[in-house]
Amino acid sequence: MTLDRRLNAFRPDLAEASLRGKVEAERFVEGTRAQVVVPVVALRPQPDLARGIDTELLLGEDVTVFERKDGWAWVKAVSDGYVGYLPEETIKEGLAAPTHIVVPQRTFLYPEPELRKPHTGVLSMGSRVRVTGTAEARGNHYVVLEDGTAIFAKHVQPIGYNDGSDYVEIAAKFMETPYLWGGRSGLGVDCSSLIQLALLMTGRAAPRDSDMQSAGLGEPIAREELKRGDFVFWKGHAAVMEDADTIIHANGHTMTVARENFAAAVERIGWLYEYPTGYRRLSD
Repeated sequence: MTLDRRLNAFRPDLAEASLRGKVEAERFVEGTRAQVVVPVVALRPQPDLARGIDTELLLGEDVTVFERKDGWAWVKAVSDGYVGYLPEETIKEGLAAPTHIVVPQRTFLYPEPELRKPHTGVLSMGSRVRVTGTAEARGNHYVVLEDGTAIFAKHVQPIGYNDGSDYVEIAAKFMETPYLWGGRSGLGVDCSSLIQLALLMTGRAAPRDSDMQSAGLGEPIAREELKRGDFVFWKGHAAVMEDADTIIHANGHTMTVARENFAAAVERIGWLYEYPTGYRRLSD
């Protein structure tokens, strides 16, 4: 059986220790834990900035590092197991665990608790930060991070927080966000990352890519059973049902996250590619 390189770290010279006996490699390593220290970073299949991206990692996410070489790090994301290369300077070891997660689609990072100061960064929904204090200025409440930077207090919640919203509501918050192949942030998403992020914010884990989701997300159902919250999969594409007649999906047709009549989408996509390969539902 051929192992999926997206979820298994192996090369002829090096492999993750859990693959010992399953693959051949000169060395096997356990790897070391590190944390993403930039707002968003692309994960690539090769250590080459000219290569397209597979996915993105967000500030505060953990990775297992197998190798650092020539300015690149070969890593595996702890959240979904995705393997790839990212610039070495975008991760750091030995950091304390984050305490809070960003909850709106995007928020700004300020050099201090003052909204009139030029922002120093843009953080996506799902970014993780370590809060060390609070502050108030001009009637606005902020959380303060270890380096003194600040975020609007309403824009973060303790890690593990769930406001009761369903994941369809979360997906809808991304409406008109640009489509970005491999994107996984409030600045740009693809079809499967939209689903993954929406589920993440309601405390559910999901595989990264649409083929992984179609094989293991929830249970299969029939087309005539579709209702709000169910998932539709095509070869290379995924959508979530907003209701029995409407899907929300990040797509290359509008190049945005958009609502579309489900029956019309099936015909439009089927004419160019193929018809849906399956439908799935999460258990309650």
